[in-house]
Amino acid sequence: MVMISRRFRGPDVSGNGGYSSGLVAAALGPGAVVEVTLRRPPPLDVALDIEVSDTAAQLTHDGAVVADARIADVAPTPVEALTVEQAEDAMARYDGWSSHPFPNCFTCGPERSEGDGLRIFPGPVADGLVASTWTPDASLVDENGDIPAEIIWAAMDCPGGWSAITEDRPMVLGRMAVRIDSLPTVGATYVIAGKALENQGRKSRTAVSLFDADGKVLATAEQVWIVVDPALFNRP
Repeated sequence: MVMISRRFRGPDVSGNGGYSSGLVAAALGPGAVVEVTLRRPPPLDVALDIEVSDTAAQLTHDGAVVADARIADVAPTPVEALTVEQAEDAMARYDGWSSHPFPNCFTCGPERSEGDGLRIFPGPVADGLVASTWTPDASLVDENGDIPAEIIWAAMDCPGGWSAITEDRPMVLGRMAVRIDSLPTVGATYVIAGKALENQGRKSRTAVSLFDADGKVLATAEQVWIVVDPALFNRP
């Protein structure tokens, strides 16, 4: 059993897509590339069940499937490395400063304070390429002093979306596949870059990478985002 607390929300009434996906992915253990598909908005502050087999896991609530996870066949391809300076410059142009469908999002919500949200604000570097810095806070570590997988999944969630989101095309995460090679540490500065790959109707495919300050890849992801009406996700 797991629970998604209100701190880890994306829209106001449901879990952050990356964090929620990371919770079910963690049930399959470290080292593998895991793909998670979200089937419905993850509910907050309620007991969720996880059923696990050798290569798959499922997150449910009251018998309804919230998310499916499986071991993926192919690892995501990293986005090109960007510098801390490039990411800091891009953050000033973050579209979410002026218009944000979910301003209290754990990952990228501008209304979240230091030490509460991740405060990752991916702004444009080039067409279809965004970047932000991230400095993990001490409140994020687990009982072993590590930053857990679900936090890394959350950090890599929204930078992919903002590479494809436009004001008339708000989206939520539908699917995410992640490979984690190294864990970030509290207080260090990292770069997260998101890249738009393809648009198909209401869906967009994106890629995300997490780098250290020297450009070493710590984690990579590929995602599918789905165009939605934000009002449907911001009310019970």
